[in-house]
Amino acid sequence: MTNRVLHIGVDGRELLGKTTGVGRYVAEVLRCWSRDATWPHRLSVFVPGPPPTRAELGPRVAWVIDAGSRSGTWWEQRRLPGLLRRAGVDVLFAPAYTAPILRVCPSVLVVHDVSFFAHPEWFTARDGLRRRLLTRASARRAARVLTVSEFSAGEIVRWLGIPRDRIALAAPAGPEGPSSPAAPSGSAGPVILYVGSLFNRRRIPLLIDAFAILARQHPAARLVLVGDNRTSPVVDPCQLAADRGLGGQVHWHAYVPDDVLAGLYGSATVFAFLSDYEGFGMPPMEALAHGVPPVLLDTPVSREIYGEAASLVQDTPASVAAGLSALIEDDGVRRARLAAGRALRSRFTWRRTADAIRDALEGAAAP
Repeated sequence: MTNRVLHIGVDGRELLGKTTGVGRYVAEVLRCWSRDATWPHRLSVFVPGPPPTRAELGPRVAWVIDAGSRSGTWWEQRRLPGLLRRAGVDVLFAPAYTAPILRVCPSVLVVHDVSFFAHPEWFTARDGLRRRLLTRASARRAARVLTVSEFSAGEIVRWLGIPRDRIALAAPAGPEGPSSPAAPSGSAGPVILYVGSLFNRRRIPLLIDAFAILARQHPAARLVLVGDNRTSPVVDPCQLAADRGLGGQVHWHAYVPDDVLAGLYGSATVFAFLSDYEGFGMPPMEALAHGVPPVLLDTPVSREIYGEAASLVQDTPASVAAGLSALIEDDGVRRARLAAGRALRSRFTWRRTADAIRDALEGAAAP
């Protein structure tokens, strides 16, 4: 640790545009630091364009806007090192898998998962190679590596060769405040909600097949999908639904603003997130914060993080449909999942996340 006041730089690219999971992770950590009365350090967030969330992150955040330059990997590797050097940054917080290979100052790197190593078939050849090369190099050069679960830590050891004692946990959380349970059913029929980028590993065809079974029992049911389609090869959820005669019951939104998303959570009966591989899986935690019980595939990380707070199912349409039906029809099962979810949320808070990252940054900057 260090007793001196540090100048902490943050790679803020994930705050630009339509923020998804990593962007929310960065924003919540910055908000915690900005609200912390004991926070002693300077904070500079570096971005290659004007961030839309600048007013929401608190008065301690100073923005360094490199407008007009290219973004992405080119900006990270070619522009960011010079910006860090000129600003006199003591330590860099790199929250999204990679950091500048040219070491200007110590870095704390967050590797949320290593799916591009474990399942290269889920990525295009070029994108997968870029991710693997840069993540491995960034992790080996980082002063500290953070991740979001013990499962993900084990995967980093396996695929990146980073010793376990160099890896610490800084797990995410859900929205703050008490949950407001959604009604188990409504006059228009149950609503199954999915939120998150559409990746192949998140098994959208399996979800739609399971929903087809459920719809035979609940003809007024609806399935709502929210997330940018990043499947490769491309999976079209609307076409899948039409092929199964569900065109009017399945709705896909590539993006909705936060107020609309809150309304969707408020109308949802069950949350479905059938991912084969996650480092943590933030969307089910957000669902529990809104009082919506989740159905997840039975995977090591689902058992580690969610346990009794989720209905864990096998990767067959019949098993998924049965898990959905139980949460729709059995109020006792719903209450048990939501009670476990409240206990779970008390263990995962953004304050703990922010404190873990602060400890890593101060340790990385210590002589």
